[in-house]
Amino acid sequence: MTGKIIVTGSMNMDMVVKTSHIPQPGETVLGGTFFMNPGGKGANQAVAVARLGGEVAFIGKIGDDIFGKQSSQLFDEEGVDTLGILSDAENPSGIALITVDQLGENSIVVAPGANANLEPDDVEQAFSLYPDGKILLIQLEIPMRTVEFAARYAQGKGMTVILNPAPANDLIPELFSLIDIITPNVNEAEVLSGVKITDITSAKEAAESLHKQGVKNVIITLGKLGAALLEEGVFYHIPAPEVETVDTTAAGDVFNGALAVAVAEGRSLKDAASFACRAAAIAVTRLGAQSSIPYRNEVLFSSMA
Repeated sequence: MTGKIIVTGSMNMDMVVKTSHIPQPGETVLGGTFFMNPGGKGANQAVAVARLGGEVAFIGKIGDDIFGKQSSQLFDEEGVDTLGILSDAENPSGIALITVDQLGENSIVVAPGANANLEPDDVEQAFSLYPDGKILLIQLEIPMRTVEFAARYAQGKGMTVILNPAPANDLIPELFSLIDIITPNVNEAEVLSGVKITDITSAKEAAESLHKQGVKNVIITLGKLGAALLEEGVFYHIPAPEVETVDTTAAGDVFNGALAVAVAEGRSLKDAASFACRAAAIAVTRLGAQSSIPYRNEVLFSSMA
């Protein structure tokens, strides 16, 4: 028994258009493929944990509408514990509008809806359902006051706190003392560290800056370059498998879910980051958010492993 991973965060319905290029301001692009896919950073990470073999519960808030009901039903089908999901009678479920270009890069606009109404009291109530919680995995698509409360509560219970600081904001440094592992991407790491990342060396400098600010362990995701890991001041570069990118949507969420699973199983951070890189590499070869998330046997036995 590895202990439950509690994911606290957002649930959205993603509305995706795949087209030739991401429009510039004022530009209309004709042609493309449309589909809807359950998403939200929190939900994506919870599904990733479940598919990769972790025991996971989700704490979040949805609207009393068809999108909320669909998301909750899909969680049940994936094996995610949904007792911590609350319904908001006043606000709709979150929506994300996503454009994906022919190179697999994306542009995303999120209307948070009920996610923005997840309060500390909601989280405290839900946490009481999971006395066996071992890891808290949290992101920033819910109010910062709720993020801080959840991190402080989890730390007080002796849980490992993993923060995916997305989207980045100026308030994150206030959380650093509560975080065991922070997992920014390049843009987020640059915002938080003030270091421009252009290669592995500058990624190491950015990670060291975050460590000096109070974060115990730093993992910066570097896309095709893999990840930069600073574990208690010791630096490692974790390479990523070479793949043909189709869609980068949710790649970071897959990385974080995989990382949480590996940490819960007692793997070293270096091994956990490697496992996460392999899982994310598979995800970018597929379209969509949750539809791109691999299963455990794909990661463990993939030829990329």
